[in-house]
Amino acid sequence: PARAWRPAVVARLARTLGVVLHHLLMRRVVVTGGPGAGKTTLLAELAVRGYATVPESAREVIAARLAQNLPPRPDPFAFANEILRKDDEKYHRPHRSGGTVFYDRSAVEGLAMVHEASPLSEEQLNVHLAAHNFYRTVFVLPPWQAIYVNDTERDHTFTHAVAVHGQIVLWYTRCGYQINEVPCTEVEQRVNHVLQALANDA
Repeated sequence: PARAWRPAVVARLARTLGVVLHHLLMRRVVVTGGPGAGKTTLLAELAVRGYATVPESAREVIAARLAQNLPPRPDPFAFANEILRKDDEKYHRPHRSGGTVFYDRSAVEGLAMVHEASPLSEEQLNVHLAAHNFYRTVFVLPPWQAIYVNDTERDHTFTHAVAVHGQIVLWYTRCGYQINEVPCTEVEQRVNHVLQALANDA
């Protein structure tokens, strides 16, 4: 009978609408840059200040493989697809509020890696980009040799980090994002720079 199922349908629609509104109201801000530029430190400070943050996927993939005594990276295409899969999963993961969420890199970069390993058509690229609605300004941390160190997951040279930085800037620009370069200074000042830029753009 119609009267028996209507409340259940309405409840499901309300939950669905709530999820959609939650995602629409969420401001997803990307913090990126080459390896060792201070992204993780900056996001840690944002977390201390109460903001939701999302960790980088590439380091998670490498750490998981090393824990299984595997080489840090599989072939480029498999590596890129696993990173994009994790980035996509994180994008759709619910957060505690509909406010600002900061991402250490993003699915836009995962897509760049896939495209580099196996070129996608312009239509395929546009479909992927449309599915991930990040804030139009991307905060890029430039290479900073004074703080650059290698670790278990970061085994590249500083020269490589500089090259990655250039590729990141070109890719986000190609994808229609605006670049805001975060100055090389104390982490508190870097966070203040990001937050002030967002406040000015509100």
